[in-house]
Amino acid sequence: MKKIAFMFPGQGSQVVGMGKDFYEKEQIKVLYDQANQVLGKHITKLMFEGPAEELTETENAQPALLLSSIAAYTLLEQAGIKPVMTVGHSLGEYSALVAANSLKLEEALPLVATRGKLMEKAFPKGQGTMAAVIGLSQDEIEQELTKITDEIVDLANLNCPGQIVISGSKKGIDQAEVLLKEAGARRVLPLNVSGPFHSRLMKEANEEFEKSLNQVNLSDAEIPVYANVTGNAATDKNEIKDLLIKQLYSPVRFEESIRNILTTDVDAFVEVGTGRVLSGLVKKIDRKAKTFSVQDEKSLEEFLAWYNEK
Repeated sequence: MKKIAFMFPGQGSQVVGMGKDFYEKEQIKVLYDQANQVLGKHITKLMFEGPAEELTETENAQPALLLSSIAAYTLLEQAGIKPVMTVGHSLGEYSALVAANSLKLEEALPLVATRGKLMEKAFPKGQGTMAAVIGLSQDEIEQELTKITDEIVDLANLNCPGQIVISGSKKGIDQAEVLLKEAGARRVLPLNVSGPFHSRLMKEANEEFEKSLNQVNLSDAEIPVYANVTGNAATDKNEIKDLLIKQLYSPVRFEESIRNILTTDVDAFVEVGTGRVLSGLVKKIDRKAKTFSVQDEKSLEEFLAWYNEK
């Protein structure tokens, strides 16, 4: 049997029309209807029809991405595909925990909607942002960031070689852009986000989020879930809870997670849900790695055809 790692995308992968292709399947229709009820809003209408601006709002994008990932996951599970481990990028960690039976979907949906609201609220709107730095190493970036003393700018996403995301105050990111370009960065690209996620500026959301997390029934994960905060596998529910709280203000160690998974001799990485961002990052980490993206009927069939090859 082939060893498969499931990867779950995070915020930024949302797009109008996401998850619609699976809606004709009866079990997915039921799943989507339940999600609308749990959230007390028609999240699927927003996913299918937009408007894009409203879908991109953090409190909408997070449950929408979780739901589209779990819809794709449900169909893979029904086809008899079981991952040996999971990993998610930021918000995607919640999808990874649902797939590992550590967190129930009906509890995860309102939890991530609350997480989105708290992240929006943690820092004044429009005053914090993020940017992708292309062409410098982690050490080089960290060295330049030490020169910024009057604003907060942190490493936020350690995605793959040569692509690191920084996060902080708008003024701090502007200063960082100048310094990093002078240090040899090929590009510093502002990201279309509404706040300084995965930076110390998110600590404001911490206490409130912990209260919400305390109301959720976490279980030990049935398979290893590679945690963003450490890059290592976790299964213990208490460790998972602690890491989810830290995840709000800590860098996402995605490259480290993938390198650790690669040591387990997996046969393929499958990005489950909307987009192909994570598959692209895996290829930059290891060109030989086999990747698939399952986000609609066509891509599901392509993956199943490969999986079932003798």
